[in-house]
Amino acid sequence: MVSAVAPVSSPWTRPSTRNIVVTDVRMPPGHQDEGLHAAVRLRAERPALPVLVLSQYVQRAYAAELLDSGDGTGVGYLLKDRVGQVEEFVAALGEVAAGGTVVDPEVVRQLLRRRRDPLERLSPRAREVPALVAQGRSNGAIARELVVSEAAVGKHIGSILTKLDLPPAQETHRRVLAVLAFLWA
Repeated sequence: MVSAVAPVSSPWTRPSTRNIVVTDVRMPPGHQDEGLHAAVRLRAERPALPVLVLSQYVQRAYAAELLDSGDGTGVGYLLKDRVGQVEEFVAALGEVAAGGTVVDPEVVRQLLRRRRDPLERLSPRAREVPALVAQGRSNGAIARELVVSEAAVGKHIGSILTKLDLPPAQETHRRVLAVLAFLWA
């Protein structure tokens, strides 16, 4: 795994035989989605390489990208709270190492959930925020309009981005994507 994210000159990039990769979605240097992208790159190089990815939250885009990687065998996506259940984690690790697929039940539920309207997960109050963002309002202006603090608006926006399954990524602007979801709904 290190060889997929470390500089070429790093001592960690020496060739070795890897039996399984266990990684977090978010890894250094940016703590965004480097771990997932490294796992997908490794599976592109070695399609049968077993990979188990851990994530704090269900992020459908990440899960789908991982499950579509490699040759479709030896892959797992677990939420981190499963790691606390050692027996379950060890069983999942063994299943992935043996070429099986392990997906956290909550991830399966999220993947199978139909997304007719991405805003259906938002409360009516939470829907007001992307409407105001779509009007070009700043967080301060939204706070004044809704009679809440600017920090509360920031928390609302963070929660909305999570509910809309818009994880942090360097190549996208999540606030714009949230507005687009609002406009398309």
